[in-house]
Amino acid sequence: MPELGGKFEARNPSHKMLMSVLGGMSESERQHVQARVRAAMDAQVINEGRHQGGRAPYGYKVVDGGPHPNPRKAAEGYRLRVLAIDEECAPVVRRIFEQYLSGLGDRAIAHGLNRDRIPCPSARRPDQNSHRLADGWQGSTVRAILENPKYTGYAFFGRWNRQETLLDPDDVAAGHVIRFRRSKPERIVRSRKPAHPEIVSVETFTQAQLRRRSRSAGGMREMAKLERTRTTGTRPYLLRGLVRCGLCSRKMQGALIRKTDVYYRCLARTLTPGSEALAEHPRTVNLPEGDVVAALNTWIGELFRRENVDRTVAALLASQAGERKSADHEVLKKRAADAETRLKRLQAAVEAGVDPVALVDAINEAQAQRAAARAELEGAPAPAAVTDAEIHAMIDSLGDVGAKLKEADPGALNQLYGELGVGLLYEPKGRTVIATVSPRVVSACVRGGYRPLRPRALPAESF
Repeated sequence: MPELGGKFEARNPSHKMLMSVLGGMSESERQHVQARVRAAMDAQVINEGRHQGGRAPYGYKVVDGGPHPNPRKAAEGYRLRVLAIDEECAPVVRRIFEQYLSGLGDRAIAHGLNRDRIPCPSARRPDQNSHRLADGWQGSTVRAILENPKYTGYAFFGRWNRQETLLDPDDVAAGHVIRFRRSKPERIVRSRKPAHPEIVSVETFTQAQLRRRSRSAGGMREMAKLERTRTTGTRPYLLRGLVRCGLCSRKMQGALIRKTDVYYRCLARTLTPGSEALAEHPRTVNLPEGDVVAALNTWIGELFRRENVDRTVAALLASQAGERKSADHEVLKKRAADAETRLKRLQAAVEAGVDPVALVDAINEAQAQRAAARAELEGAPAPAAVTDAEIHAMIDSLGDVGAKLKEADPGALNQLYGELGVGLLYEPKGRTVIATVSPRVVSACVRGGYRPLRPRALPAESF
């Protein structure tokens, strides 16, 4: 280290103190850079109404807005991107606002759109919504549209705030996880003048927001007039988010029947009209929780019993081959791809008539970055594999897994199933649950929390 004039010594207290100081200075500079970038983006939105990227809201599409206003970026081939109205989707947005102001609730509006077979946002643009099922309109989708102020034609920025939270407060070295939360009103900025064509007027949007606030302030009597789903409760659902219906592949929702019995249900009435799954889907598919949890705990305990542990460890070891990629390799690949993209843009700018002499330094820098990234990628060591002895030691430290599962706190079982990667598929015809488990071999890293080596699922079992 240049600051030490030589090699870092882990046992030297002065060296450790200097590392702590340098780490604090680096974190401070990172936060200063974040603040400066955020301030610049806020100014662009307020003064210019600049679209700051991301997926366009339903009803809009991103189009070319001409050369980039920054001369340097314009010389490199960057283009300005602006929002334009999607003529096929804009009437749907207006319909949602009109029906809401007429007295319909979110779910009732979604049901009407599904009945009329209007494609939902994820079905309309599957390329930018690959993380969604495209299984029709939902109440949450309607709510997101009603609460988006961009439909008034003004540019808004900062509605969601990115926060870094410690993965484990007792182990700071485990790193952080990123969560997005709604920002406070004072952190949201708006352009001074309209930045793109409006779909609904400011008056209509304001009336919709006042209607939402009045309904939420009216208590249960006002909310009872709307079609809704209860989302809060104190009863823990052990298999929440883990059970899927074998007929429509959707997640089954937990429900309390007769105040004591927990079931997971899939309702045919929530399917999109005209869906192929409606042909064979019963009106209601019910799965009792108690029967599944008992068999699931027994099966997981058997996987880690002495007579089966060798097969489990072998499956974990075999699954690491070909699937273990470190975060460093992904970062190097991204750097090489970014440098290649920048080089192509510079070449396109030269072909478009930009003076090559003005881009010599930029081209040389892009070529050097591409060559450096490729060299580091070729010379990067392969990620370390977890040995069978280490996995055996992890399993031995758990003790009798089956017995502990039976005595576990019900509130913590759902979290445990999630860590084990439990997946359940219920086949109503044969009254069979197909269970898979994908335990993770975890190695700690400084930033980004745990970096799991995700093995393939162990052989599926039915019960």
